[in-house]
Amino acid sequence: MTASPSRTPRVAVAQFHCVPDNVARNLTRIEGLISASAADGADLVILHETATTGYFIADKLDRLAETEDGPSATAIAGFARANAIHVAIGMALGEGDKVYDAQLLLGSDGTRLATYKKVHLFSAERDWYACGEEPMVIDTSIGRIGMSICYDLMFPEYIRKLADMGADLVINSTNWISDHFQRETWGWTGSAVESLARTRALENGVWLAMANAIGPEQGFESLGHSCVVAPSGKLLASAGMAQGIAAATLDYDSTDLTRWRAIATYRSDRRPEVY
Repeated sequence: MTASPSRTPRVAVAQFHCVPDNVARNLTRIEGLISASAADGADLVILHETATTGYFIADKLDRLAETEDGPSATAIAGFARANAIHVAIGMALGEGDKVYDAQLLLGSDGTRLATYKKVHLFSAERDWYACGEEPMVIDTSIGRIGMSICYDLMFPEYIRKLADMGADLVINSTNWISDHFQRETWGWTGSAVESLARTRALENGVWLAMANAIGPEQGFESLGHSCVVAPSGKLLASAGMAQGIAAATLDYDSTDLTRWRAIATYRSDRRPEVY
């Protein structure tokens, strides 16, 4: 008999300093964070963008990009299976003569449930990667999961599309970074990143979980603040700037959520004919 899908999954976001071009070391850290998430009772753990390789790898993509069933994906599937936990992780994906900034979603038995290719490429990423062309919401045993990577979160209409496709939870594997100018002059900080996640959850009435990196890479700092957010924009868990996990238990069908959504009727109140 198949168990009923969980409507109260526990979701973790994992945060660590990824060592550029050191896949073996990063996989060791990833295994530890997956194990810690499972020990905390999580049903799903999300890891950041290009988590196996580091972000600034444009000149190494021919060597570091792997297929969706390559050595790194196979190792991570084994970690998922050994810990009986769903895993979402960002990695550089080679497919034919193209490379994508991708996010894999693995089931708790290690089965690959989906491969999402980043739709919105930022700045020099347009020279590194091919664009994905498909918004993706996946039915799983822990709800309908909308997939996204980093810069996708900057486009409200795109996250709205995932909500309209029926996502219970939107996940985001990211590597928000800044240099001194961006932080000190314009305030692009970890708290700003966290506020972005809260806004996207609030305006769409969906649960949202965002996993970011920490630490330096090529003159930039990853901004951390991986977080889990309620449909009201309430911050349920945040990793701040620490290495480790942050987790929260969601309830897709709670009476409190029904009551909130009766008040926060943002999506049905839209008037696109006026905009």
